[in-house]
Amino acid sequence: MSKKYVYLFSEGNANMRELLGGKGANLAEMTNLGLPVPQGFTVTTEACTRYHEDGQKIASEIVDEIYAAMEKVEKIVGKKFGDLENPFLVSVRSGARASMPGMMDTILNLGLNDVAVKGLAKQTNNERFAYDSYRRFIQMFSDVVMEIDKTKFDAILDDVKEKNGAKADTDLTAENLKEVVERYKELYKKEMGNDFPQDPKVQLLESVKAVFRSWNNPRAIVYRRLNDIPGDWGTAVNVQAMVFGNMGDDSGTGVAFTRDPSTGEKKLYGEYLMNAQGEDVVAGIRTPEPISHLQNTLPEIYDQFVNIAQKLEDHYRDMQDMEFTIEKGKLYMLQTRNGKRTAKAALKIAVDLVNEGKLTKEEALLKVEPKQLDALLHPAFDPKALKAADPIAKGLPASPGAAAGQIYFTAEEAVEAGKNGQKVILVRLETSPEDIEGMHVAEGILTGRGGMTSHAAVVARGMGRCCVAGCSELTINETEKYFIAKGKKYNEGDFISLDGSTGYVYGESIATQPPAVSGDFATFMEWADATRTLKVMTNADTPKDAAQAVKFGAEGIGLCRTEHMFFDETRIPAVREMIVARTEEQRRKALAKLLPIQKGDFKGLYEAMEGRPVTVRLLDPPLHEFLPHEDDDIQDLAKEMGLDFEELKGIVQSLQEFNPMLGHRGCRLAVTYPEIAEMQARAIIEAAIEVKQEKGYDIVPEIMVPLVGEVKEFSYVKEAIDKAAKAAMEDKGVDIDYKVGTMIEVPRAALTADEIAKEAEFFSFGTNDMTQMTFGFSRDDAGKFLEDYYSKSIFESDPFAKLDQKGVGKLVNMAVELAKPVNPEIKLGICGEHGGDPSSVEFCHNIGLNYVSCSPYRVPIARLAAAQARVKEILNK
Repeated sequence: MSKKYVYLFSEGNANMRELLGGKGANLAEMTNLGLPVPQGFTVTTEACTRYHEDGQKIASEIVDEIYAAMEKVEKIVGKKFGDLENPFLVSVRSGARASMPGMMDTILNLGLNDVAVKGLAKQTNNERFAYDSYRRFIQMFSDVVMEIDKTKFDAILDDVKEKNGAKADTDLTAENLKEVVERYKELYKKEMGNDFPQDPKVQLLESVKAVFRSWNNPRAIVYRRLNDIPGDWGTAVNVQAMVFGNMGDDSGTGVAFTRDPSTGEKKLYGEYLMNAQGEDVVAGIRTPEPISHLQNTLPEIYDQFVNIAQKLEDHYRDMQDMEFTIEKGKLYMLQTRNGKRTAKAALKIAVDLVNEGKLTKEEALLKVEPKQLDALLHPAFDPKALKAADPIAKGLPASPGAAAGQIYFTAEEAVEAGKNGQKVILVRLETSPEDIEGMHVAEGILTGRGGMTSHAAVVARGMGRCCVAGCSELTINETEKYFIAKGKKYNEGDFISLDGSTGYVYGESIATQPPAVSGDFATFMEWADATRTLKVMTNADTPKDAAQAVKFGAEGIGLCRTEHMFFDETRIPAVREMIVARTEEQRRKALAKLLPIQKGDFKGLYEAMEGRPVTVRLLDPPLHEFLPHEDDDIQDLAKEMGLDFEELKGIVQSLQEFNPMLGHRGCRLAVTYPEIAEMQARAIIEAAIEVKQEKGYDIVPEIMVPLVGEVKEFSYVKEAIDKAAKAAMEDKGVDIDYKVGTMIEVPRAALTADEIAKEAEFFSFGTNDMTQMTFGFSRDDAGKFLEDYYSKSIFESDPFAKLDQKGVGKLVNMAVELAKPVNPEIKLGICGEHGGDPSSVEFCHNIGLNYVSCSPYRVPIARLAAAQARVKEILNK
């Protein structure tokens, strides 16, 4: 049987999400539930992938299926494409497996032409409405399908309004709109060299192709990269009978959620506009009414909608985001999906659904995206500082949280400022999908127009960004890059603050304070901890970071980088003295100065961790990093150290390397200068003994040897560590257990892991360096070309942010499989940046690691990701 590429809504169901996309599967499911869904069909995701494989062409058999499905739908609705008497109009919308709001393209009112517009006028007895629909279609088709700049159409519309004294689109008469249509068609012909297409079948096929193409538009590629959505999924296309919310005062359109997407409160939440089409609500062109007001306007419709909303939430067992249209007093459901929500709302909804008996705790764990927790793990406004500040404006509290930064008026400038380390507030009249990268780098988003379900609000909530929307009190001039509030002008680069929980805007940078893990957050994380088997450690080099990580649930330190301690101004002189020493005796003398300082560092960490495991990595970077390189700085240091300038400059030059990443660093330093490793090992052991004696914590230090690629390297350094540890314990008269292991970051170490595992007691995979060495490019320089790799679909994600499971991951897995048979007790973990990336954490769980280690603020993210990995494992069995 040949493959089927097109399904009527009545032929699908919710379980066909991979094939029909999220929107198509849910339209089919709502149809099966007997809800009032306009008829239509879905062109599958497989048709999209084939379109791209075939060189952006729709195969003839797929075209035949599309036309056959259209004929079936025409018969069901009793209308005909392009007909003079009873024209059939459709919408063409994208629908990927994962929700990607606003990232791909939509075409409405498709099927209108010079004949059908007269039929629509006759059918509705509303000539103005018919020509308004036609002008909207021409502009949308020209923009989305043919890529003609939409502002050229806006200029025509504005000109006609000005000539006729119309303040709004709704003030234009049918005759005015006929003029707009004719001028739109003239513009189309001028731009394209041919007439606007009159054949509805041509319009349909070109629109389907445009949606398929939009899967790879720049904003969709960025969104997929930010949300771990594979590029080979493709998007489905939904062709659905048009229903019109702009046919008068008994018609309207809206968006609603079964619960408040900002707070999680259990109440119907949303907005609608009477006599409007859906894009009017989403774009924020007019300010909508709250959904509760519909009870006064159309009480029967409101009651029907409330019942449907409850039915959908009960069916999907999750908060639903619904789009609806009312046409001539009849309600139609255009979409339902699991709603985007803030982190705070996600946690409340998950906990409430368990308490309501709708979900198990394990099922609830899958309802929160781990990355969303990031929004709860960063500072909020300091109440004292906030009390002293006066707001300059108030908008809608579209996405909660606090943000302070410098204002920028375009996404491009926001991205550039972000790269320069600035905290950014993106200020726009209204955001569009093209702003996605600017929104991602921004601390917060401020718009002059739009409601609680506008693009800015929905995307900001999904990203966990603070957002104040619809701030009409501001006069925003994007072109000249300023806004005016209360008579004062704020220019690009000025500081402001946003409170996404109240909607207030402040004309200054307001101090913040750390977050707290409590309430629903604490309850939810308890469920996660009870479920996961993978431990979560932290990368921390100071007691302050360690204490913060413990508050966030860290179970120990998986990586303490000792070189970070060496740069402190109080100890850098002794470090430099050690580096420039010409003899071992001189070097040991300098190291003796560092020993008590290092011991103090480790004692601080042990005390902060209160007996939890601590893994300390021996000195890793090349020594030249601790020395100055400019002549003036070398001259100053020479005076300070009592050395000749030329002598010191010679030492500096001798230590410089062509490729430091692959140079004299890691265990190679300890092979050349074992006394460095001995000093650090002694400090580690003495600190553990003293803290045990002083605090009673039973500490088992873990000493990590970095950059091992050959087992003999490890054995040599381990011998120096054991010698120092033995001496420390003899001096203290106390014996303690300790472990010596290595960081697996050189590909050869992974390939010979069975040999190294015979000697090492633990492996910690340093996937930052392993990624650099496996790909053969530098993390510091890759940014220069990675954007080209994303745009040309060579890479889908940054391999330094999301573990490359096919390559680097294969090396990690190989090392695990080689190590375990020769050392069943070996402890295995990961401490690269990937330790806080949810998909990488799931990979670590699946290959049998014991722990992941990540930065303190990513600990809760890793805890939830580890729990979700365990739940998925259980469900797949």
